[in-house]
Amino acid sequence: MTAIARMIDHTLLKPEATAEQIAELVAEAADLGCYSVCVSPSQLPLEVPEGLHLAVVCGFPSGAHHGQVKAAEAALAAAQGAEEIDMVINVSAARQGHMDLVEEEIRAVRRAAPGVVLKVIIESAALEDAQIVAACRAAEAAGADFVKTSTGFHPAGGATEHAVRLMRETVGERLGVKASGGIRDAATARAMIEAGATRLGCSSSRAVVEG
Repeated sequence: MTAIARMIDHTLLKPEATAEQIAELVAEAADLGCYSVCVSPSQLPLEVPEGLHLAVVCGFPSGAHHGQVKAAEAALAAAQGAEEIDMVINVSAARQGHMDLVEEEIRAVRRAAPGVVLKVIIESAALEDAQIVAACRAAEAAGADFVKTSTGFHPAGGATEHAVRLMRETVGERLGVKASGGIRDAATARAMIEAGATRLGCSSSRAVVEG
């Protein structure tokens, strides 16, 4: 299961998370051999041990923030040590077919944090298939490194094998695909990987890694 561990962004994004809980997250991620920890920007700066990466969310969880605010948030996170940014698109714009706005916001974040890995959360459960495809294409055109299924906070749900497969078919091998939201056991993790995921967002990482 070590290979799966190296695909996991060990995640704690609850707004009430304390500094002590974040420290425990980092320690557990290091113990499990996870790829990164994913936290809220208010938790920065945050030291992580060598070999563990630091991912930070942006425009989270609604994606309804102004694009300039997302860009500023990403720039500050990068300046405070974030190696990866997981940004939420404007889901309303995507649902209305305004993919030019979606692409413009992603591009703004990309310009604001040029040295980081950029993952674009499309909130796939809230989109129709054609909208998922269009959002992935917008992310690729704007210079993203990954497309990601979900925040894990939307009432429509989290990652599905169908969405992951569709996202992989859309971006090919050019971008990574991150499955996130509802991955709580090894079987689900393996299903997402088989569907095309190259990164997993998990808060129940020990259960996933230890089966």
